[in-house]
Amino acid sequence: MLTDQSIIAYVATTDPDRSRVFYASTLGLRLVDETPYALVFDANGTMLRVTRVAAANPPAYTVLGWKVSDLVGEVTDLASRGVQFERFAGLTQDERGIWTTDDGDRIAWFKDPDGNLLSLSEIAS
Repeated sequence: MLTDQSIIAYVATTDPDRSRVFYASTLGLRLVDETPYALVFDANGTMLRVTRVAAANPPAYTVLGWKVSDLVGEVTDLASRGVQFERFAGLTQDERGIWTTDDGDRIAWFKDPDGNLLSLSEIAS
């Protein structure tokens, strides 16, 4: 069974140089390897492989997210680094782009340079 195995996360990129800057400098992840196939980052113990592809067609849903303890602080920091937070029709989001669920969880979304939808979540419970 896989219950005691580690997860590897994947996102696609058509421009590894641009992705390297975004994931390392903007998000602060440590680049641990670069191969002809992927940029490999350490995301707090989870391997994130930013896979080189010829063409990307990012889905409209979240592909990668982080659980954070201070959503407003993280959103403010990333916004100061040039990250733009997404807005979605039908969701009531505050001025920063943060949506609060009925259960009190809070979520903000943003895209990487290839259009992959990423999120930050602060869980109420």
